[in-house]
Amino acid sequence: MSEDQDVIVVGGGHAGCEAAAAAARTGARTTLVTHRWDHVGAMSCNPAIGGLGKGHLVREVDALDGIMGRAIDRAGIQFRVLNRRKGPAVQGPRAQADRGLYRQAVQALLVEQTGLSVIEGAAVGLMREHGSIAGILLGDGRTVRAKAVVLTTGTFLRGRMHWGEHMLTGGRVGAPSAENLADALAALDLPMGRLKTGTPPRLDGRTIDWQRLTAQQGDNPPQPFSVLTERIETPQIACYLTRTTGETHAIIRDNLDRSPLYGGRIDSTGPRYCPSIEDKVVRFPDRESHQVFLEPEGLEDPAVYPNGISTSLPGDAQAALVQSIPGLEGTRIQQEGYAIEYDFIDPRVLRHSLMVGHVPGLFLAGQINGTTGYEEAAALGLVAGVNAARVAADAALDFIIDRTEGYTGVMIDDLVTLGTREPYRMFTSRAEYRLHLRADNADQRLTDKGIRAGCVAETR
Repeated sequence: MSEDQDVIVVGGGHAGCEAAAAAARTGARTTLVTHRWDHVGAMSCNPAIGGLGKGHLVREVDALDGIMGRAIDRAGIQFRVLNRRKGPAVQGPRAQADRGLYRQAVQALLVEQTGLSVIEGAAVGLMREHGSIAGILLGDGRTVRAKAVVLTTGTFLRGRMHWGEHMLTGGRVGAPSAENLADALAALDLPMGRLKTGTPPRLDGRTIDWQRLTAQQGDNPPQPFSVLTERIETPQIACYLTRTTGETHAIIRDNLDRSPLYGGRIDSTGPRYCPSIEDKVVRFPDRESHQVFLEPEGLEDPAVYPNGISTSLPGDAQAALVQSIPGLEGTRIQQEGYAIEYDFIDPRVLRHSLMVGHVPGLFLAGQINGTTGYEEAAALGLVAGVNAARVAADAALDFIIDRTEGYTGVMIDDLVTLGTREPYRMFTSRAEYRLHLRADNADQRLTDKGIRAGCVAETR
């Protein structure tokens, strides 16, 4: 069976959703290929959008009519502008999300997008004609032809999850890894590497002693991400703070030989700016404690995300370290934390349009480019989607954001010219023009550019 499209987007994460929506907005007949529709827009790690540097990217995605800003405005349960005491150039909007509401919002925005269809299935191969991409092969034998393909594989390319002595193949808990697609990319002589990230255990909020913790309130009134949002309608809640203790650190040191990070089972590079609690204890032995942010995952969901204790220790050690933290002495773990290794492509093979230089029509976006974070993925996905639609339409010029125009341009220029040896994260310090590239003027900087490229709808 064969189906013809202008653009195919593989992957339903943050990069894939923005790429598919952007390609369709730009006028391309677009198909999003994902394992399961009900997982599209899932927040695999922390239930939050934005932050320092990252919030700038979300505002830029919104300025180009992307969906992330509107989705978090529907799903956000605590909004805060970070660095309020500093100048506007380094202030970063951030919002805690109801994980379920965010997924529903993303799916609803995709359903509303004309020109976009969805196929549930696994992409296992790439089709080429005369050196250019011609479509994909699905695991059930179907082929889908297109003039451009955007791969947004996240942590799924040969994904391996580790905790303690255990290893499981997969892109995240409950989802398979992409083995055949990784082989197909290797066959294109693309330089590939290996990166790592991790996630903390999820806690049962019903077993936390909230009275012993420090409450952290959001801004009142909450400030939306999208200029199209008049006001935040979702109820707002508090997050809470606690800290690790000397006992916590002793438990971690006593179990380091059981950690895959220190036992030799993982040798790939992790995110330097979001280290595991094992790394914090080893690298900063003089620190008596480390801050832990307890972030509820939803208004009706009892799960709590303990931001600051990402770990891949075995389950019994995770339980002990959690229960050594004030307020968590009787807390139960709903899902154990783990580390995950995955393949990525050296981004220096990409053009600034995010097309692979020697494979016309093939675009890469998100963690496959060596980045980390929802916001980085969304910005890359949007640029890749617009350029894929332009290739499908035989447009003469690429859609390029210069590093003088936006953080999106800074990130892409950094990646395609310098590459990366670790998961790339956006910071305001990366931008030479950060006094101009503020979060509060993204629409003034980029919306006209998006209108000219055809990716901004009439409403905006």
